[in-house]
Amino acid sequence: MKKILNYSLIALFAIGLASCDKDFDEINTNTTAATAIDPAFQLNNAIINLAHQGGTLTYEMGIVQQIVSPNGGVLAGGNFNQDNRSAFGPTWPNHFRNVIRNTNDILVATKSNAARSNLYNMARILQAYGFMVLTDTYGDIPYTEGGKGYTNQTFYPKYDAQSAIYADIIKELTEATAALNAGAATESADILYGGNIAQWKKFGYSLLLRAGMRLVKVDAAKAQSTVQAAVTGGVILLNADNAVMRHDANYLSPIGNTLNATEAANFYLTKPFVDFLKNSNDPRLSAIAIRYVGATSGPGQTVASGNTTPAMQVGIPMGKDNGTVGAAATADGLASFYEYSQADRRRVAKTTAPNYLVTAAQTNLLLAEARSRGWITTGTESQYYNAGVTEHMLQMASYDPASAIPAASISAYLAANPYVDGPNELQQINNQYWVASFMNGPEAFANFRRSGFPALTANPYVGDIPAGTFVRRITYPTSELSQNTTNVNEAISRQGADKLSTKMWWDK
Repeated sequence: MKKILNYSLIALFAIGLASCDKDFDEINTNTTAATAIDPAFQLNNAIINLAHQGGTLTYEMGIVQQIVSPNGGVLAGGNFNQDNRSAFGPTWPNHFRNVIRNTNDILVATKSNAARSNLYNMARILQAYGFMVLTDTYGDIPYTEGGKGYTNQTFYPKYDAQSAIYADIIKELTEATAALNAGAATESADILYGGNIAQWKKFGYSLLLRAGMRLVKVDAAKAQSTVQAAVTGGVILLNADNAVMRHDANYLSPIGNTLNATEAANFYLTKPFVDFLKNSNDPRLSAIAIRYVGATSGPGQTVASGNTTPAMQVGIPMGKDNGTVGAAATADGLASFYEYSQADRRRVAKTTAPNYLVTAAQTNLLLAEARSRGWITTGTESQYYNAGVTEHMLQMASYDPASAIPAASISAYLAANPYVDGPNELQQINNQYWVASFMNGPEAFANFRRSGFPALTANPYVGDIPAGTFVRRITYPTSELSQNTTNVNEAISRQGADKLSTKMWWDK
């Protein structure tokens, strides 16, 4: 009887299992979970993260002497010529994880899909841009194998020489931009240009122009042919075609958010930058700067004490820290260092301020230089120069209506500061490029090294570079040194010591 009971229980259990298994897949499948992602959304993720500039406040803006902090610790970097790898950490992982990985995934998903050929080529352009920022920052980087951890299971990628990287970036920009087709399916979800192919082409060719100009020191012939190809293709000449990441209350500007939160009272416009604008009566100074008169602390920087009058602006001297900035402020007749001029965080540095990637001002100024070198024959140097200055001044209104510069002020500035042919023309052009790249630290830093202008006096702070010199690159992140040791060491042996003072290929 016991055996019969046991067999009955087993049979019932088996029936129960069969009942539980019935429709198991249907019952246990989440019908609302995404099983795939439209690669257009990955394109937008890449665009958003291209506009996130990592440690630009800590390093690039300080190196090119636009914005610095007198405070050390986590803020130590370009202000003190200090190798602070943790401060610059976000640039490497952000670009590889959020830009290059996404663009690589798009390329894999769309390469054989003719219906999405435009998306494929848009991703190639963005990937070239992401790699350009990375190699301009560090030098040799993982390029051929970079961003392929998921698709190829390449977790410890080899590094490519910058010369090879630039050759392929130029190839990719040339081919991808030419292949964009307004007659094919467009990608209206794209947050950069809403799928406008004509604007994407101008963006791609403007990046090609920028890449060509990077080579002026190392391969003038290649630089010239690349610039000519870009101009023939058609570059951004008007602000309506600018490549810009717009922000709102739902998605804040990373720089603006930083300057309106924990670091609100820590970063100041430098004396070289303020004086350059002030000495030429540049109307952009009143559009950019604010000084909190009488402030003796961060809380003292109130709306009521803010003054945007150009004559009132005072830039912080380079090479000052917590121990020396107080005496400098006293010598400048200020109540404290909190009274030095800042980028106005209620206008150009507000949380919803746009972030510009490539602009009409920049491309016009590069064309002015190309024309001065005899590389192009269309237009004149002065026409491109005037257009570059004008477009940047007009661009100021996009940050805030209170930063708008009247047309009469623009005309008056150009009349008082005309373009002059002669031995100083490259300096004049690239001084303006420095101003036109304000708030775009990576580009300002790259063009400063490429052109040698503005002719700044080296930051006197004794740090991790030889006295009287400038930072030439950013050092590799600690994660690469500890995890991808063999490959990063091979790059170091080829490029030079992993130091701030080591010059990369196109900078030699």
